[in-house]
Formats: sequence, structure tokens, C-alpha cells
Amino acid sequence: MPTESSPLARLRLLQLCSPSLPIGGFTYSQGLEYAVEAGWVRDLADAEDWLTGLLQEGLRCLDVPVLARLVRAVETDDPATAMIWCERLLAARETQELRTEELQRGRALSRLLQDLELPVPPRWEAVLECCQLAPWALASVHWRIPLRDAALGLAWSWLEGQVAAAIKLVPLGQTDGQRLQLRLAEAVPEAVEGGLVLPDEAVGTSSPLLAIASSLHETQYTRLFRS
Repeated sequence: MPTESSPLARLRLLQLCSPSLPIGGFTYSQGLEYAVEAGWVRDLADAEDWLTGLLQEGLRCLDVPVLARLVRAVETDDPATAMIWCERLLAARETQELRTEELQRGRALSRLLQDLELPVPPRWEAVLECCQLAPWALASVHWRIPLRDAALGLAWSWLEGQVAAAIKLVPLGQTDGQRLQLRLAEAVPEAVEGGLVLPDEAVGTSSPLLAIASSLHETQYTRLFRS
């Protein structure tokens, strides 16, 4: 994989990160909706604390290092190893809602890439539908997006989706939403760098409060989001 991206590769990454990507990312709050309902997140400062914790404990310790291993598996055409890491990622999604979200995103992005005529060997099809990170890795390799850029894009896409959910739910004004995104973006590069160098035995996370919020969201009476 290249270490520096071409202008076209950067544009492909922007397309992959775009909120207009038709994979339903805007329908998930990942527990934030219940956190607001329960009064855990009430304002801009609370939202910043909540998302900072998820960035450090989730993205840095799980998503980014798994993405790195999936990229290497794609580069070496090793779907068996890729499946192991996808299953490990799914095992770390601690509720039915979060696992379902991961599977739905994976299937949606996999179908989209095939519709965009990215070559997908049959032996990779099951892997790509297992989690969102697998088709993200495939697209990154195919479009020659450097790993660090692909990981930064993944983190940014997650952050943008969570801020959009916070704007609707807390609620925050549009300007406060931009303030939140501006502040949290400062922590993204360090989180990505930390995730990229994490050894295999350190990959994984446990976020009890997120798990509680997600579990209780499954039976929340009134809700806008699917998770």
C-alpha cells in the first residue's frame, strides 16, 4: 500500500467518508440516544466527554487496529485471517444492536462497492458482509489510499455521524455541533496513531456504559435511531 496518496486517492477517500454514502450511517446513534434520555448527556460538555471516551476506548483500541489488519489481509489475499479479525470485532460489539449495526453497515457497503464495479473475488464475499471495516479495507487497497489516511477517514466518518446525532438528540445548535467536531478532531490523529501500533494482544475494548446504553435503547419507548 502506498505511504502517500495521490490527488485521486484523496478524492476517493472523501467519497468513502461522505455522509451521503448510501449505507444508512445517519440512522445509528450507537447508544447516544439512550444516554440523552437517561440524562447522562445534557449539553455540549457532556457530549464532548461521551464521544472522547468512545474515540479513545473504541476507535483507538478496536476499530483502527482491526482496520490495519484487514488492509494487510486484503493486500496479501488472505480472507481467512480477515474473517478472524472481523469475528473478533463483532465479538467486541457488546449488544445485539451494535452487532446488527455492524453487519448491516458491512452488507450495505459491500453491495455498494460491487455496484461501483470494484472487483470482489467470491472467496471474499462472506468476509465483506461480516463488518463495515472489511469493505472499507478493500476499497482503500483498490483505490490506493494509504493506511493512515484510510484510518483517519474512518475515524472522521464516525465522528461526523456521532456529532450529527448529538445535534438532533441533545439537542445542540449547528454552531455548537461544529465546535464539538472541531474540538474532537484534535484528538483523532493521536488516537489513530495509537491504534495503528497496537499489538495483537492489546486489540479489543470494553465500554460498560456504552453497552448499558445500547441494551436499554433496544426497549426505549420513543426513539429516532436504530442504535
